[in-house]
Amino acid sequence: MAVLWGVSFDATAMSGVVVEFVKTAELFAGRGLRIHLDLGYDVKADKGPFFRPYHGEQVPPWVTLDRVDGLDRISGYDQDFVTGTLEAVQRDEIPRVGEIADQIARQIEQTWEDRGVTMVMVENGTLPENVAYTTALYQAIERYGARHALGRFVFWRDHDMMWQSEPGKYGTFPFPGTPNMRNSPHIHYFALHEEARRRTLEWQPHLRNLDVLPNTFRPPQRSGRKDFKRHHGIPDDAKLIARFTRIIPQKRIDRDLHLLRLLPDDVHLFIAGDTGEHPAETLKLRRLTDELGLTRRVVFGGTLAQAESTSAAFSVRDLLAHADIVSFLTSYDYESYGNPISEAVAAGVPYLTSRYALYDTVYPGFRAPVLDILTHDLPTEEFARDVHELMTDAERRAEVVAHNQELGVHSRTAANDLVERLFPPAMGAGVKLSVVLPVFNEAANLDAVLTSLREQDGIEPDQYEIVLVDNNSTDDTVAIAHRFAAEHPEIALHVIAEPEQGVACARKAGMDFAAQRSRARQDPGERFYLVSADADCRVDRRWLAELFAAMEHDKAAIGVCDYYYNAEHFVGRPRLWDAIQRTLRCRAVTFALFGGFPDGKGFAVEREAYERVGGIEICYQLHNGRFVNHLSDDWDFGIKVRGSGYDITYAPLSKVEINPRRVNHAIDEVITGRAYGSDGIIVMRDIRPQNDETQTEAQTADLTEEEALQAWEFSIKDFTPKNTVLPVLLTPSLLDDDAVIAFFGADLAERLGRRIAEIKDEMRVVDFTPIHSYKTPSYRLYLEFRHELFARLRATVGEDIGYPPPLPECFADVPEERFAEFVKYYCEDRESGEAHNHFGNGGVF
Repeated sequence: MAVLWGVSFDATAMSGVVVEFVKTAELFAGRGLRIHLDLGYDVKADKGPFFRPYHGEQVPPWVTLDRVDGLDRISGYDQDFVTGTLEAVQRDEIPRVGEIADQIARQIEQTWEDRGVTMVMVENGTLPENVAYTTALYQAIERYGARHALGRFVFWRDHDMMWQSEPGKYGTFPFPGTPNMRNSPHIHYFALHEEARRRTLEWQPHLRNLDVLPNTFRPPQRSGRKDFKRHHGIPDDAKLIARFTRIIPQKRIDRDLHLLRLLPDDVHLFIAGDTGEHPAETLKLRRLTDELGLTRRVVFGGTLAQAESTSAAFSVRDLLAHADIVSFLTSYDYESYGNPISEAVAAGVPYLTSRYALYDTVYPGFRAPVLDILTHDLPTEEFARDVHELMTDAERRAEVVAHNQELGVHSRTAANDLVERLFPPAMGAGVKLSVVLPVFNEAANLDAVLTSLREQDGIEPDQYEIVLVDNNSTDDTVAIAHRFAAEHPEIALHVIAEPEQGVACARKAGMDFAAQRSRARQDPGERFYLVSADADCRVDRRWLAELFAAMEHDKAAIGVCDYYYNAEHFVGRPRLWDAIQRTLRCRAVTFALFGGFPDGKGFAVEREAYERVGGIEICYQLHNGRFVNHLSDDWDFGIKVRGSGYDITYAPLSKVEINPRRVNHAIDEVITGRAYGSDGIIVMRDIRPQNDETQTEAQTADLTEEEALQAWEFSIKDFTPKNTVLPVLLTPSLLDDDAVIAFFGADLAERLGRRIAEIKDEMRVVDFTPIHSYKTPSYRLYLEFRHELFARLRATVGEDIGYPPPLPECFADVPEERFAEFVKYYCEDRESGEAHNHFGNGGVF
């Protein structure tokens, strides 16, 4: 079984660093990785456990405490050496650590080999607590990652950094004694908030692979022991303040004692922490307790196990279960993170805090009594009253807890999504296709969509997976997806998030995610397919099997499905149905000849081709003064692929049923020739009715003969340049194919080829963004050859295809001999968008 190796530079079992490691590591444990954790006893010198064996440290049962083998046999590497190098760092002197670092690196690598490590999590490794070890860790990562082709296998999180924890301890900016962070192909760095990220980039401006990973606020995994208060001599009816932290001067536990003095006698304080870590501080606090007359109200409870612990020993979870409030009155410049606050929020307990330097950065919007320690070093009576009210006012307490937990859940979800995106789960050995499903508020349809994707015939469940990309849903979409995954473990369903709104962004995020994960497999030469699906439509039971078969047989870069409407939805609407069917019949012919172009409703792309052309490209347009992403990402992507010399194949037996609401919603605009947008702008609109009964009579009635003609002309104008002209414009060699020559006729095929070459030469190096570089020439070729193109469609598809729709009125005064010249001006007039409006705006029928 694969192993995740964690290394903490904190050298203690009870710390926020270790707690956050456990929260994140549990995500990977859920994927089947065994979790090993090195607490850093052999890394950090100032905690005193250097080379000390593990004995009684409390961690969850699924975490194995481990350490690098043989470090105690490296000559010169001991606690005194580490202390000496840190002192040299403080003097801005770079210590000579190369030889020892080389030996440490070899021991790290050998340990990883012996354990079968496939992933590494580093906690606080950037701090120059141990320059030799950090240097060795970088060396081991580079060599081990390259040897095993692991890709980005290191999760490196810094909780403190030099400017956040005990400033001055590590020298002065730019910290010359600290090993530089690096743009390694094997490492991704994480800061805890935006301010830490900004400061990190100020120090290391070259760094690219750095993201913000905030507090995770994971809810308790078990209930607290009921005998906690009784065991520690605390009356059952007493109010309890919980303080769990290291007992050292920087934590300012004296403030809790002064606060307790201002509170009623029924309030008690429980201090959880190692009283032996800093004996002088413990003695000072005990004396202060006596001086303030608080001896019977204060419990020094010793070290508790982590909240996640399931052992019989008392844990922080037990303390939280009985606490009325959690305290974090720390030094102004010591803490940037404040793990006790996140534990309180997760457990549904209110908290109080001091306003330390980065409190408002780390916990924006959270509600709590906050002591301004720059104004008042010790708690005031006013602050104490506020704390007591929060402890005793049930209504206020419930409101504060609910508010904080809502923020915490959002933060935890965002953090988990980021980890899932950057460190995606391994892909099954048999998986050949990843189906990408962008969703936004699809709770009403999602069960049916996922069921149709699960119930695929002709392909085994372990041959494909589903990547659901949530695009900021506010309904139960994500919860439904997770429930579906739990109920149907035979199908791998991954849920990721894309924060930038727009189906193009969501589709790209899902395909990039799947492509990255497929890269980790052992056979890099195999064909792997990224498949687009739409939550708005339904796939047939053999949709995926037929698409896969066509791609495997033809070895094409893109496979395009067949799309259809269910005739039952158009009963009583024969004119509309006839217009739709004529378009679909034309498409069947041209797709069979040219392969067609991908539509987000259903297509597949081979991974190598996807990556070589740069993946899906997001284009932006201005709409009402804002940049919005363009909706033609699927067509643009097809243009990029075909324009790069790749083949597209048509899979007519792979079928997708189009949701009729697309037609019903846009029918008025189709009739008037302005569907989906105008003047060069295509904008996303939510066309989902609240329920089927909300559709107007006009949306379900048939068209008049005049309306049917207008709708058909609009549809065929949109269809012909894209599906008849564009394929040969992008791939002129198609005009040498016998079937294509038979369709066009030899004379028209020859003249089309000649004219394409002329137009391409005329327009070279102008604008080669896919959506623009081929739209204008396609329009031009359509207008110049429209009569002959329609003659071929009538001959091939049927006489009812008819004749080209009338030209725009602006051509009425154009002399025939200058027609092609003015066609150019018309089609390139992007200022007015007239040609765009004339030809339609995509997706009609």
